[in-house]
Amino acid sequence: MAVPLISSPPFLVFFSFFTLCLLADPVLGITRHYKFDIKLYNVTRLCRTRSIVSVNRQFPGPRIVAREGDQLLIKVVNHVPNNISIHWHGIRQLRSGWADGPAYVTQCPIQTGQSYVYNFTIVGQRGTLFWHAHISWLRATLYGPIIILPKRGVPYPFAKPYKEVPIIFGEWFNTDPEAVITQALQTGGGPNVSDAYTINGLPGPLYNCSAKVGLGTSLCQHNQTCQGPNGTKFAASVNNVSFAMPTTALLQAHFFGQSNGVYVPDFPSSPIIPFNYTGTPPNNTMVSNGTKVVVLPFNTSVELVMQDTSILGAESHPLHLHGFNFFVVGRGFGNFDPNKDPAKFNLIDPNERNTVGVPSGGWVAIRFLADNPGVWFMHCHLEVHTSWGLRMAWIVLDGELPNQKLLPPPADLPKC
Repeated sequence: MAVPLISSPPFLVFFSFFTLCLLADPVLGITRHYKFDIKLYNVTRLCRTRSIVSVNRQFPGPRIVAREGDQLLIKVVNHVPNNISIHWHGIRQLRSGWADGPAYVTQCPIQTGQSYVYNFTIVGQRGTLFWHAHISWLRATLYGPIIILPKRGVPYPFAKPYKEVPIIFGEWFNTDPEAVITQALQTGGGPNVSDAYTINGLPGPLYNCSAKVGLGTSLCQHNQTCQGPNGTKFAASVNNVSFAMPTTALLQAHFFGQSNGVYVPDFPSSPIIPFNYTGTPPNNTMVSNGTKVVVLPFNTSVELVMQDTSILGAESHPLHLHGFNFFVVGRGFGNFDPNKDPAKFNLIDPNERNTVGVPSGGWVAIRFLADNPGVWFMHCHLEVHTSWGLRMAWIVLDGELPNQKLLPPPADLPKC
């Protein structure tokens, strides 16, 4: 008889918008140093040349290569007018949340002329991940691969390849992506789409000259004209909350006990106004803006159901959770049925992921163990949806043992 891999969790969360980690011995690892100089760089694509924000004047940016158990010290120096932060997508950051990267969540951004050393150790992970900017739309040009090899003497979990070639998909804008999203947020309308999809920074040959997760609207501010549907502005929310980014990093506020005026720990665990999520939506979805977070005791077992909504049409959302891997235990189309659907969950051999697509017009259920103290961002990885508010944060409290507590912040942590 098969034994379930995951037991039923005591903390259940239903979101509309609409782990298992093998601990490695890092002693055998080495320390690897990288330097990221953030500089402007002229790049020509689609017969147009424009200045982009780059790492080391490369597009895409440089690859990071390490082995499981290695410590990485990556010094990021900001030489451009934009504020900068870098996220190491998929790295679990065990007790090293200060290095996770999302601006105003785990750190204040690196300002012009300043630098910051991201310091973390790769524990229990192998494979190919990627790094990217995590502030505004700078990810459009600031990204690159992270290649994590097995420890020396440890074989690949498959036949060793003859050669490895990272392939990274991206998008190219003929105009400055920062101007695109700034205009969209000011007018309340949808942003202009990119001009090309890219593979390793290059448009494909068919382009000319080439080498509740829920979307909705919110009311327009008084005395402002908005270009969204019926004079509203586009918005996105999780459980009726469109997340407002703070001006102080959440992790700093949490660590130093200074949450007043920064965030409130009352994020709703289920939709405030239930409705037929994949049917005809109500006229008013009661979306509010706020910096609300979920607070979890250390080692809480969490089950999270993410439901797509049809407010502005059903759409698949790639939801990314920082700080954890999770198990995808179920998915389906239509509205999640808490009485019938859990019986079909796969608790024997579910997929382990850090990002999952919420099916268009459907739902997905995940489970994870909150065993990593800190503040962890969760958001749609479609940049425009994140900008509209489809994002939230989890606070995982310290455990009782010394190795279950968040380490103090580094001395060079950027200031807001």
